[in-house]
Amino acid sequence: MAALGGDGLRLLSVSRPERQPESAALGSPGPGLCCWVSVFSCLSLACSYVGSLYVWKSELPRDHPAVIKRRFTSVLVVSSLSPLCVLLWRELTGIQPGTSLLTLMGFRLEGIFPAALLPLLLTMILFLGPLMQLSMDCPCDLADGLKVVLAPRSWARCLTDMRWLRNQVIAPLTEELVFRACMLPMLAPCMGLGPAVFTCPLFFGVAHFHHIIEQLRFRQSSVGSIFLSAAFQFSYTAVFGAYTAFLFIRTGHLIGPVLCHSFCNYMGFPAVCAALEHPQRRPLLAGYALGVGLFLLLLQPLTNPKLYGSLPLCVLLERTGDSEALLCS
Repeated sequence: MAALGGDGLRLLSVSRPERQPESAALGSPGPGLCCWVSVFSCLSLACSYVGSLYVWKSELPRDHPAVIKRRFTSVLVVSSLSPLCVLLWRELTGIQPGTSLLTLMGFRLEGIFPAALLPLLLTMILFLGPLMQLSMDCPCDLADGLKVVLAPRSWARCLTDMRWLRNQVIAPLTEELVFRACMLPMLAPCMGLGPAVFTCPLFFGVAHFHHIIEQLRFRQSSVGSIFLSAAFQFSYTAVFGAYTAFLFIRTGHLIGPVLCHSFCNYMGFPAVCAALEHPQRRPLLAGYALGVGLFLLLLQPLTNPKLYGSLPLCVLLERTGDSEALLCS
């Protein structure tokens, strides 16, 4: 994610003729207190989301359909109530976004079609190598594969599979709603868009540490392996969270991060070791390299804000007296 890093993502202040930030004009708390309120609100959201998974006492593993159904209920309740946290934050800080709450959280119609298609296309380009690997290892040809994918019977089986619904629908939707759509509007006025891109995923990464509890409980591996796996999972979920936060800011939509999250859940972490030992490793590794190269090349053009209309978070920062030079243009 080299294109996401560096000082270029930090907010660049633009001189304005004696303009006082709207939040200051309204007599809101100082910036220090606003930041504490923002961080505490995000931490509360993260704890509520993870805590909702454990309100049901059960001796069954997390992949059991009964456990998944119960967790669907609690997670959907917490996610539905999460916008109230943003409302409370707005009242405590006195910050007025200048747009409706739903618009600020990425629920809007302007630019929705490119916001749904282009980020997903960009993510698929990044996964060019794994997609080639999947195609090489699949026993069926392209035509048969498309028939299976488009068959109503296949979709009916997916919609009745609790694990599929969790990984491809519920988890992407609720996690992006809570950890991106709700947290970024609260963090951005406090620290700027660039730092928020990298701070928001920390809550997302830490939230995945709860898997340690179940792995230790069911003795799924040695203690050292469990903690090593958790550290690795934190690393790649944090990187992925920074990527979807970047997409959310640059497109002003929630749908793109949700679709990319669902796609990545389906693909899983790229099997690089298997690619190195694959019979056709040369073209496969070339596909990996080409995918990463094209991704870095197309990251800025395919997320150009001009394709998606007005960006709610950029409007929010302008009203608080700040301006973003790169992420908003």
